[in-house]
Amino acid sequence: MSSPGPNRPAVSVKIDDQTRRGVYANRVIVSHTPHEFVIDFVSDLPPGPQIVSRVVTAPVHAAALLDTLRENLGRYEQSFGPIRPPRPGAEA
Repeated sequence: MSSPGPNRPAVSVKIDDQTRRGVYANRVIVSHTPHEFVIDFVSDLPPGPQIVSRVVTAPVHAAALLDTLRENLGRYEQSFGPIRPPRPGAEA
């Protein structure tokens, strides 16, 4: 999830064309059991919300994802400034 480094060798991964294009999501739903986390990415556009991607992963990988997101959000904010949530009632 992070960049390769002295303790993290580069990993070669494959990606098919459809996955490479990605999907738009503007909402996320997270649920969990004792054994897994389910992360649903939702596109909330007309005619209504639809789950466009689902990731099911072990708690240890969810924790690693959280660490990586925090690290990358910090880098983003150093480059572009703080991310401010929209005011209630304002469009994002």
